[in-house]
Amino acid sequence: MDDEFEQAHPVRLDGPLTRVPGLAVALNSLDQGASNVVSKLRVQSFAISIDGYGAGPSQDLEHPLGVNGPELMECFFHTRVWRRMHGHGDGETGIDNDMAELGFTGFGAWILGRNMFGPVRGPWPDDSWKGWWGEEPPYHTPVFVLTHHPRPPLRMAGGTEFRFVTEGIHAALEQASVAAGGRDVRLGGGVSTIRQYLRAGLIDELHLAIRPVLLGSGEHLLNGIDMRSLGYECAKYVAGERATHVFLHKRP
Repeated sequence: MDDEFEQAHPVRLDGPLTRVPGLAVALNSLDQGASNVVSKLRVQSFAISIDGYGAGPSQDLEHPLGVNGPELMECFFHTRVWRRMHGHGDGETGIDNDMAELGFTGFGAWILGRNMFGPVRGPWPDDSWKGWWGEEPPYHTPVFVLTHHPRPPLRMAGGTEFRFVTEGIHAALEQASVAAGGRDVRLGGGVSTIRQYLRAGLIDELHLAIRPVLLGSGEHLLNGIDMRSLGYECAKYVAGERATHVFLHKRP
């Protein structure tokens, strides 16, 4: 989404992922800092189209992912993780589901751009908007929301607390790292927020779920960003049921 308005842990691997040759080794190497007290900033399970868009155009309350944006999330909508979030007992298992589970495992804090929190623009008219997820969001950690407009912290059921940061991306990362207590920080997006952190060289690892769809327009993730010069390389890629999962990390 556009954001203009804005445990020290082992990687859990079971099910189909254990049958993908070399994947456990590769993912654990991505997580080799797990025993350190320094948090990593990680982008996890961020979906993009094959033409590079992380959201469609014309994002609003009716289209939070932009026009055609939900096509990016088809690798998530069918998973058991997603279905259980919405109170259902079914859902697909497999690689896409296991990747989705990794996105909610072991993080001590999140960072979101403002539009990932909600569609409200400009100064907050009141505190009535509490996020897209209802009374119990799926984060279960402190979530640092980038915004230009102050707002008091918002505590939700299940351990989520939204904290609104007006001092910029570095301040949000510093606060999130402290709150994470040595666990990693997940950078949830949207596109503009990830681009800001990439350009500042602050992202340690990225997991992109590349969907076989063309959006044609919207928010492009990597346009004008030289990932090679920034020091990134592809550590692993794995074919899921509805997406190809690409893991990028910074070279040592």
